Amino acid sequence: MTTATVVGSGPNGLAAAIRLAQAGIRVTVIEAAPVPGGGARTSELTLPGVLHDDCSTAMPGAVASPFFRSLHLERHGLRWLHHDVVVAHPTDDATGVVYRDLARTAMSMGADGALWRRLFAPLTRNADAVFDTAFAPVVSFPRHPRALLQLGLRAAPPASWWARAFRRPENAAAFAGIAAHMIGSLTAPLSSSVGAMLTTALHAHGWPFPRGGAGALTSALLAEFAELGGRIELGRRVTRVDELDTDVVVLTVPPRTALTMMDVPAGVRHAWRRFRPGPGAFKLDLAIEGDVPWRDDALRRAGVVHLGGTFAQVARAEADVVRGRMPGHPFVLVTQPHLVDPSRSHNGINPLWLYAHVPNGWPRDETERLLAELERYAPGARERILAVHTRGPGALEAHNTAYLGGDIGGGATTLRQLIARPRMGPRGFATGVRGVYLGGASTAPAGGVHGMCGVNAAELALRDLTR
Repeated sequence: MTTATVVGSGPNGLAAAIRLAQAGIRVTVIEAAPVPGGGARTSELTLPGVLHDDCSTAMPGAVASPFFRSLHLERHGLRWLHHDVVVAHPTDDATGVVYRDLARTAMSMGADGALWRRLFAPLTRNADAVFDTAFAPVVSFPRHPRALLQLGLRAAPPASWWARAFRRPENAAAFAGIAAHMIGSLTAPLSSSVGAMLTTALHAHGWPFPRGGAGALTSALLAEFAELGGRIELGRRVTRVDELDTDVVVLTVPPRTALTMMDVPAGVRHAWRRFRPGPGAFKLDLAIEGDVPWRDDALRRAGVVHLGGTFAQVARAEADVVRGRMPGHPFVLVTQPHLVDPSRSHNGINPLWLYAHVPNGWPRDETERLLAELERYAPGARERILAVHTRGPGALEAHNTAYLGGDIGGGATTLRQLIARPRMGPRGFATGVRGVYLGGASTAPAGGVHGMCGVNAAELALRDLTR
């Protein structure tokens, strides 16, 4: 019987393992950590009974993922919970609000409603085809040419180009906050791509939270994997590929790490050495008494809150981070899962998840800077904080070695690295070593909780096995 080993038990690793097991291959997943899940884990980081997501939290990619949708993970107890307001982005003068319903969002945006409809209504109506196309390998025959054209027209321009079309600053800021999830320059070509994809996911499927925390998605994937006969080893670190006695290996590690695990051909080695990590993250988990005292009612109902001011202010902060400078007012992302999921709270104490983009490997403690941004839009928030858990770039990498320098996105989102992940061509997942493939966030279609990097690597492995 053909055997396969997947190194890493994050969403990409488990997706690759499930796809290989579906094909009748005997699969083992090896995970260095004592618990599975990679970035999709939930822990008591502050106070007993208060559940925090270790990395990923709201999961638009997971509910939009063609592969995850095909698994019907609700059979294994996975439940998605939605907020009334999906995204809220305050400026000093007003708040941009994005609802799951596109028509309601457009109506709330006033003079910008028609623009929002023109941008996202065609993609939302054709969402399944859009995600089938966008989540495929970059160099592949498009299964949905019309969807590819619709997406390309909106994704190709810089995010700053679209921002100038908005009449109200708070609406341009709302788009900025969504686009800034790419963690890169908002004035570069293709910097609208993440904003276009995430907004389409938002209106088509929402930005939901798994009931009980991100670890619930991991539990459901593990249950699916077990049904297919898969097995997992925890607490074992693989340092060399040649220690694995198996027909197929899928590594969910960055290219830089993969170079230490095997000898690859010169062309592959050159491409992997050129592949750069992206900016890092500085993450805070807060245990707060009651709710956040936001100054705006929309913020009190939002699942995701983006703090960073106007489009120009967000773009300036992201540009500083890309250049290796810490911005005075960083872009800060906040989620409030407890508003729809009381199972994460304990005795009136709620979890608050927030992080900021920082330069890769940034060594300084930015706790006070992040709390100051929170207090700016929620006066009195500090008085409700009972406990704080901090993870800077170094701690994030120690927690998950795939996060090089705190890079949670799997590599810098430059034009070249959006197209060549981690190298150009239809076999970008291949390593040049027979039977060994890369399937982590450094491969297409890039970072996020969707599993499609692992699935794409597994599909290439299956084609090679057939040949």
